[in-house]
Amino acid sequence: MKRIPTSLVISTYNKPQYLNLCLKSAMNQTVMPDEIVIADDGSTAETAELIKRYAAQSPVPIVHVWQEDCGFRKCEIMNKAFARCKGEYIIQSDGDIIFGRHFVQDHLYLAERGCFVCGSRVYLTPEGTQKMFDRERITPRISYMQSSHVLNSVRIKPLQKYFACRYGKRIDKLRGCNMAFWKDDIVKVNGYDESLTFWGHEDGELAYRLHFAGVRKKFLKNGAVCFHLYHKESSRENEEAHIALIKRVIDNKLQRCDNGIDKYL
Repeated sequence: MKRIPTSLVISTYNKPQYLNLCLKSAMNQTVMPDEIVIADDGSTAETAELIKRYAAQSPVPIVHVWQEDCGFRKCEIMNKAFARCKGEYIIQSDGDIIFGRHFVQDHLYLAERGCFVCGSRVYLTPEGTQKMFDRERITPRISYMQSSHVLNSVRIKPLQKYFACRYGKRIDKLRGCNMAFWKDDIVKVNGYDESLTFWGHEDGELAYRLHFAGVRKKFLKNGAVCFHLYHKESSRENEEAHIALIKRVIDNKLQRCDNGIDKYL
């Protein structure tokens, strides 16, 4: 396994109960990142207090990057968090995710210059999620998982490199809660496009620009296992506008957005 200075970036917005389990699982990694950066899109003081409690006991620095709540501005807070990262390599996830113990280790195992990495997730059922909250568990039972996602919970290290360039070849077949990339590649494409101010497809849009900039996609199958705690889906209002922007990126093979991370560097 390569030892690379690594930042684990976790996005959150007013879900302290979820973030509690997420950070608890981050403390339980077989290989710790060099820092944890919380990208907070305007949460209240309850989230700040939770982060302070974990920061006091964490073996690595926890950095809380917060912005005022002015509606959905995930792309903006992610760029601000990336700009604050000290690591050369960034592993990205969400605060409603529980990490398997080898999540960071598996990402570092597959890290390669000139590549970005995408992984899968395991959806938990509403009932399973509630049991995780009640017991503050970070290792879900199979019965807590949606049946169609159980296979995503299987870690087989010898298969990770075999599938890396054979599985999930479609550029936007990915999950923003399980991605990794080099910071200098993110800077090259100017990070997330902050013109995307509603839910949906911001990760796919970024992936296409990385692809057109010559950064090859790899898929982390049978590794970097993570579990998605159940919650109601976000509104898909104005999803069509995001799809139209992605089409423009594809049609013009755009590598860089105008409204991105450069303003924070």
